[in-house]
Amino acid sequence: MTELTSLLLPILLSAVFVFIASSIIHMATPWHAGDYRRVPNEDAVAASLRAHAVPPGDYMMPRPASMKEMSSPEFIEKRRQGPVMLFTMMPNGEMSMGSSLGQWFVYLLAVGLFTAYVAGLALGRGAEYMPVFRVVGATAFMGYALALAQFSIWYKRNWGTTLRSMADGLLYALITAGTFGWLWPS
Repeated sequence: MTELTSLLLPILLSAVFVFIASSIIHMATPWHAGDYRRVPNEDAVAASLRAHAVPPGDYMMPRPASMKEMSSPEFIEKRRQGPVMLFTMMPNGEMSMGSSLGQWFVYLLAVGLFTAYVAGLALGRGAEYMPVFRVVGATAFMGYALALAQFSIWYKRNWGTTLRSMADGLLYALITAGTFGWLWPS
């Protein structure tokens, strides 16, 4: 077993390295450029929604009031006619990248912390590079990527978008694994 406190440096540095890699992926490559499509007649759709002053949050349309209503002929007809959608309304105005980037870095630290916890339980001080790389890589991949599939399974998110994000998660896991392997305490 390896103490969590002795893994603070790899936790912090792997978060920094993944933060840099994710910034490059999202700002300097076209990898995610097609993840979201433009709504046809965007201006008219936006004007229609604006008129309803929908507050920020997550929405489903149509949304049944109960499980019983899901099987009602009226609800079934609403779904048949459409539109059927899940959507997130964000606050109006400029996007605050600072807040999102800060939350992203805290998330990276959290994945690193849980990864370190599992690896610390599985491996002792002085473990060789490859066992550290394997345990950390698999654990970090679970933290970065596996839950993303739920959005395609349950909410019909485009599988291409999900798989690209999962590939990002694999890269982040490899970076995390390499960092922990390099800095594992002796």
